[in-house]
Amino acid sequence: MTTSDSQAANRVAGQPSGQPEAPAVGLDRIDLLRLLTAEQRAVVARQCRWRRFAADEQLIDHWAETRDVAFVVEGRVRVLSHSAGGREISFSDIEAGELVGEMSALDGRPRSASVVALGDGALVAFLPAKPFQALVTAHPELAMEMMLRLCDKLRGATDRIMELSTLGANNRIHAELLRLAKRGSRQGASAVIAPIPVHSDIAARVSTTRETVARVLSDLTRDGMLERRADALVVRDLSRLEMLVEDVRGGP
Repeated sequence: MTTSDSQAANRVAGQPSGQPEAPAVGLDRIDLLRLLTAEQRAVVARQCRWRRFAADEQLIDHWAETRDVAFVVEGRVRVLSHSAGGREISFSDIEAGELVGEMSALDGRPRSASVVALGDGALVAFLPAKPFQALVTAHPELAMEMMLRLCDKLRGATDRIMELSTLGANNRIHAELLRLAKRGSRQGASAVIAPIPVHSDIAARVSTTRETVARVLSDLTRDGMLERRADALVVRDLSRLEMLVEDVRGGP
């Protein structure tokens, strides 16, 4: 196929010239869109602008007036911001199969944070706000799923505000480690966190220093609660870590 033939094929498929084509699976990997049929997902995929990002390349800029929803098809991205002094504040990592940017698409307001790619090769499909709103309006079950996801984000933000307001740095690190462990794979009483979290990333999420994170993780390892492997961090007793966190939170 000649270059001109390839560009024409891209246009027929709804892809701008020079942009990556949608993979064969299209948006089938996006959890939210599994409520749709394969044909409906294919229609949405043709409405998207597809792009692959290098490590640390920005997808979304804080305060930008853009409105697209970003479906993370391959790779991982990070939602973050910066303080007035330039210190990075990390909110969450978005895995392949998830989406980000839906708030601006729904309420029309500027972006509340920046989003950058983690590692090379993150493939993202950007759906404009109007098609996204039409999609949610046309499928009540999808709208309900969106509301549940937004509720989950709000609850998570509330927990973090409480931790920052009431817990010391050591306890905030314990709470973040528990969040990572619950998203990891389970092996009996243990939980495996892979890849190994970077100290600076944890520090950015809980508003402390890398040195404090290193010290707390070292203390937990010495106490037998953590085990560092070549490619993973293992919480050896997840229920014990939960009790440690709930004791200082004052939860049930």
